[in-house]
Amino acid sequence: MSTAAIDYTREMPVVEGRPKASELDATIAAPLDQFPTRTWWIAFSITVSFLTIGVVCVGLTIYKGLGLWGINQPVSWGFDIVNFVFWVGIGHAGTLISAILFLLRQRWRTGIARFAEAMTIFAVMCAGLFPLLHTGRPWLPLYLTPYPNQNSLWVNFTSPLLWDVFAVSTYFIVSLVFWYVGLIPDLASLRDRTTSKIKKVVYSIFSLGWRHSNRHWQHYERAYLILAGFATPLVLSVHTIVSFDFAVSVIPGWHTTIFPPYFVAGAVFSGFAMVQNVLIFVRQAFKLKHIITLDHLEKMNKVMIVTGSMVGYAYAMEFFIAWYSGSQFEQFVFLNRALGPYAWAYWTMVTCNVVFPQLFWFKKIRRSIPIMFAIGVIVNIGMWFERFVIVVTSLSRDFLPTSWGHYVPTLYDVGILLGSFGLFFTLILIFVRVLPVVSISEVKAAVEGAQPTQH
Repeated sequence: MSTAAIDYTREMPVVEGRPKASELDATIAAPLDQFPTRTWWIAFSITVSFLTIGVVCVGLTIYKGLGLWGINQPVSWGFDIVNFVFWVGIGHAGTLISAILFLLRQRWRTGIARFAEAMTIFAVMCAGLFPLLHTGRPWLPLYLTPYPNQNSLWVNFTSPLLWDVFAVSTYFIVSLVFWYVGLIPDLASLRDRTTSKIKKVVYSIFSLGWRHSNRHWQHYERAYLILAGFATPLVLSVHTIVSFDFAVSVIPGWHTTIFPPYFVAGAVFSGFAMVQNVLIFVRQAFKLKHIITLDHLEKMNKVMIVTGSMVGYAYAMEFFIAWYSGSQFEQFVFLNRALGPYAWAYWTMVTCNVVFPQLFWFKKIRRSIPIMFAIGVIVNIGMWFERFVIVVTSLSRDFLPTSWGHYVPTLYDVGILLGSFGLFFTLILIFVRVLPVVSISEVKAAVEGAQPTQH
């Protein structure tokens, strides 16, 4: 990937042949000053409808119990854990774009980093709901944290399920702080340009007295660099620990050392697909094509080629490892995935995650908005089915045929899944209405840095 600056000036108003970097404030902040469009209201009503369905299903689940779900014995992990792993994976692209690409000085991250960071926070919020609901007692989350109590109860530090609590909560807190620190200069810019007294007070509070001074910038850049360095290991550690939920068990199909890198590659794969999908909508709806350019989307598609190929390699290696292990149980599980009752889910996963992303090798497809959007949707469908295949096929048929079972999700499972998507996209729609989706300060610096000297 080249470190050359992206051409943010494409399609921008020009004066004497050169764009005005000062116009970026008004361009990026324009959606915040305007009344929501009809398109926004239609999208908001759809997402709130899905969210309402999810809230009703969650309420009934809490009131009547987990018997409303399709989980059974031996498939005690169903849609809830599938959705948890899926949403944690979606959140990985934000930290990768913001932290790792920042440390590598990849300038193309500038136009999409802010949105990816926000998407990470919303995805982790969605993910956190499912383990709480899966406990059956979501009003007692404190029992998952180690603290002295009168019952002399202590958490099991050898359980990867507890490791999830620490990993995901740490990931959420660091991502939230990283996102907020990056917002401070933009909040100050919004404070200085707004004419609304209420907005000025709110922006003044959250901008923490920022005055664009040289001293402020020095402290900001140092803090942002430290946070980026702190967040970078989380990209690898969080989904690695999530994979330990499966890899440290003795269940055939789960007990494998390939899971940590396999899960991380899949998380980045699905995360970039989701960022690409939503950015296509945002750049079209808010007229940000000159800032979120085709170059950004094309580079994201290239990352999807790499991670998709890694995921495909992992699928092949799983079969090789099962054969090489000499374990009849391992060999049966993978043959059962490809030829058993859930074969339709397995081949959907392979088609969506391995076959379709290879189309990005063609430049015309990488730069075609409709096709890349369709492939991004297909990838996210495939990555959801990957988690479904991992969780359900291994549990439904384990060591003894007498303990085999079949998992069929209920309408409540589907309703909660729709509700999680409703929550995610509702938060995104609110975000694009109240905060700049692109970093004003970073894009201005990139544009001004790309300006040639005057002769």
